[in-house]
Amino acid sequence: QAQLVESGGGSVQAGGSLKLSCATSGVTYGRNFMAWFRQAPGKERVGIAAIDTGSERTYYADSVKGRFTISQDIAKNTLYLQMNSLKTEDTSMYYCAAGGWLGPLDGRTYKYWGQGTQVTVSS
Repeated sequence: QAQLVESGGGSVQAGGSLKLSCATSGVTYGRNFMAWFRQAPGKERVGIAAIDTGSERTYYADSVKGRFTISQDIAKNTLYLQMNSLKTEDTSMYYCAAGGWLGPLDGRTYKYWGQGTQVTVSS
């Protein structure tokens, strides 16, 4: 059974940066997708960044393209999300996910999920 643990969330002012980490165990890198999703109160969960763990091709939602960067460190079994130029609308709970096999930003295909880390961006 895979385990995913997010860290790095917090409060930051608009324009600032944060780097999220997702420490994994039991995840096989080199197969499938890993991704970051976010969910704000009262809203649906949305995929914002994904990586093909084999080819390292990345995918981004339009809302974060050019500001966020997803990466992986296989030696450390860790997924990252570097978030720059943060906006108030980025305020959400952020989740990492592993085991995706169809649509990289489609949460329905992901098998494993972390518990989430809160990101709050103030103006």
